[in-house]
Amino acid sequence: METFIALGILIAFLLIILIKTAVIVPQRMEFVVERLGKYRGTLQAGFHILIPFFDRVAYKRSLKEEPIDIEAQTCITADNVTLEVDGILYIQVIDSKKSAYGIDNFHFAAAQLAQTSLRSAIGKIDLDKTFEARETLNGQVVLALDEAAENWGVKVLRYEIKDIQPPRTVLEAMEKQMKAEREKRADIARSEGDKQSTINRAEGDKAEAIARSEGEKLKRINEAEGRAREITMVAEATAEGIRRVAEALSMPGGSEAANLEVAKSYINEFGKLAKENNTMILPANLTDVASMVTAAMSTIKQANKPLQPKPQPPVKRPVRPRETLQP
Repeated sequence: METFIALGILIAFLLIILIKTAVIVPQRMEFVVERLGKYRGTLQAGFHILIPFFDRVAYKRSLKEEPIDIEAQTCITADNVTLEVDGILYIQVIDSKKSAYGIDNFHFAAAQLAQTSLRSAIGKIDLDKTFEARETLNGQVVLALDEAAENWGVKVLRYEIKDIQPPRTVLEAMEKQMKAEREKRADIARSEGDKQSTINRAEGDKAEAIARSEGEKLKRINEAEGRAREITMVAEATAEGIRRVAEALSMPGGSEAANLEVAKSYINEFGKLAKENNTMILPANLTDVASMVTAAMSTIKQANKPLQPKPQPPVKRPVRPRETLQP
């Protein structure tokens, strides 16, 4: 019985020692071990055995990326405007030993340094540029933190400004300014539209006038060509008629036929004159139609004869006076 009791006590003692000395480090974690208060080493992920009563785990560090919320703080811009700015900082431990012995609390130190760096960066720019210069501000804060955190075994990955809150009076002024700017752009756009519309109408009127003048020009050209062609055709037809009349007159029996046509025309025209007018002037030889026909035919023959050139008068030469001899 005493043997079983002693064995149980021994097993319990061994279990206590095993629990105290065995250490399991999770993935993406590192344990800083001290031996009698002095740094001994850094344990990676896995199972480890420590010397009881000599070794102990002093610090536990996570190698994951850690976000740190930066509380809202008051910042003053270069044009003396007060702003409330908050953000978030992302850091990562890359050296567990430095993070344990380089600084007491690197989370608090990083947060305080981020606030001071942000106040300094905002104090160099005006209010209007703070909203559009967020990337620049974030880069300046990361650069300032990274230089200081190198001795802490910490890497500053990035910093993001979450919100910039200016005073209410400034917000109202900015809103009025934006409204005025929008109205200005609307007026400019409207004036540009009116200008373009006027130009388009002027160009349309110009094109219409040119097209109308071109059409009028073509119309007049076509009419002139038509009239010229008509005159040419009439002249050609008249010439052809005269030529055929001349040919008919030169043929056997042509003169008799012409005499008959002239007599008929004379009688027809005289009959029309008797119908239209109440007062008539009658020729003396009204009954002598043959003489009238003979006169008309002689006129036609005289017209068909080629024109003879008029004789030119002789050129009178000036007579030089005869010179007289002087004694």
